Amino acid sequence: MKNVHAKTTKESAEPIISIRGLHKAFGEHVVLNGIDFDVFPSQVVVVIGPSGSGKSTFLRCCNGLEQAQDGTIDICGRTLVHKGRMLPDADLNALREEVGMVFQSFNLFPHLSVRDNVTLGPRKLRGLSRSRADAEADVLLQKVGLSHKAEAMPASLSGGQKQRVAIARALAMKPRVMLFDEPTSALDPELVGEVLQVMKLLASEGMTMMVVTHEMSFAKEVADVVAVMDGGGIIESGSPDVIFSQPTQARTREFLQAVLSRA
Repeated sequence: MKNVHAKTTKESAEPIISIRGLHKAFGEHVVLNGIDFDVFPSQVVVVIGPSGSGKSTFLRCCNGLEQAQDGTIDICGRTLVHKGRMLPDADLNALREEVGMVFQSFNLFPHLSVRDNVTLGPRKLRGLSRSRADAEADVLLQKVGLSHKAEAMPASLSGGQKQRVAIARALAMKPRVMLFDEPTSALDPELVGEVLQVMKLLASEGMTMMVVTHEMSFAKEVADVVAVMDGGGIIESGSPDVIFSQPTQARTREFLQAVLSRA
């Protein structure tokens, strides 16, 4: 189910995310070692690689949740990081309204209903009235297949349902980019498909997405670009057909052989 929208390319648009020389370390441990990468509007970029290769840290740097020590990140027309210096808090918060993020662990507010989890951001940050926010939330809950759970509390939901609420909550801020950090890794295998189906729908609608995942079938089916990370860098990137059939790097071949043999 490839994105039906025409993809923007280097010849037809400026990147919506542009990363140059990105470095990040925790103490003496270097996690990101000079990443250069571009994401163009409406692209779906899937980031794969072995555990510990820096994938989640890379994604978190793109939302300002981790601060890089060096390099530049331009995203949604703003310079998030320049030579390791982060945007001021007010500008960072404004940028995060344009960059939705979905985590492994849902992070729903347990004391709020499903609908209230989705409406909290738009009411507090976008200044919507409750009635307008509720109406928009109901549309999003229908999109993720959870209209019947609008009044439910998070504790009553399955893991897959919680993650779909988390996606609806991120979409409620009307982001230009969606970042997914291993959104199915905490789910039982039988619940993975319902979350991936929502992500496929977003891709088909032209949402720009960066997805860190171990779901190789999703990468093959939905990605426009697959980026392979190892040792804190992107060792190669290209279309799924190229990466899965004709990878240039031995490390990529080793990783894919190990992952696909377990599938």
